[in-house]
Amino acid sequence: AFIEAAKGGKQRITLPNGKTLDVNIPAGVQEGQQIRLRGQGEPGAGGGPAGDVLIDITILAHPLFVREGDDIHLTLPISLQEAVLGAKIAVPTIDGPVTMNVAKGANSGGKLRLAGKGCVKSAAKGSAATRGDQIVTLQVRLPDKPDAALSAFIKDWAPEHDYDPRAKLKLN
Repeated sequence: AFIEAAKGGKQRITLPNGKTLDVNIPAGVQEGQQIRLRGQGEPGAGGGPAGDVLIDITILAHPLFVREGDDIHLTLPISLQEAVLGAKIAVPTIDGPVTMNVAKGANSGGKLRLAGKGCVKSAAKGSAATRGDQIVTLQVRLPDKPDAALSAFIKDWAPEHDYDPRAKLKLN
C-alpha cells in the first residue's frame, strides 16, 4: 500500500507454495524495486540450502496523495472565503493531519511546501534517514449549488474592481 511504501511497515504475503510470510517493507521503497528474502524459497537441489524469494514491489494508488520521487503531492480544495481572507486549515499527510496557513489572496495552483512530510529517503550507510516534502497545490472551489447572494455580490463588486486575470498570457 502507498503509506507502507512511504513510511515503511509490514505486509503479509502468501507464496505460490502456500507459505505465509510477514515481510518488512523498508521506508521509501519505490515501485519496481525488489526485496530479497534469503532462505525463504524452495529447498535446494540434492538437499542444498533453501533459495531466496524475490518480491517485486507494486505500490497501489492512494486516493489523495501522488508520489514524485521522495515528495508527496496533494491537491487541496479551499473555499472562496479561505482564498480571499486566508485561513488556518487542516491538511492530510501520511502521518495524519497538520495545520497549514493559507495566505490572504491565495489562488488556485498556488503551491505550499510541508517540509519533511514526504517519503523517507534512502539513507547513506551510517547517516540518518531524511524525508522528502509534501507539496500542497491549492484549488479554489466554489459552492456546489449556485449561490444567489454570491452572484449578486460579484455583480456589484466587479465593475469597481476591474482586473484581467489573463493579462500575463500572450494571446496572438
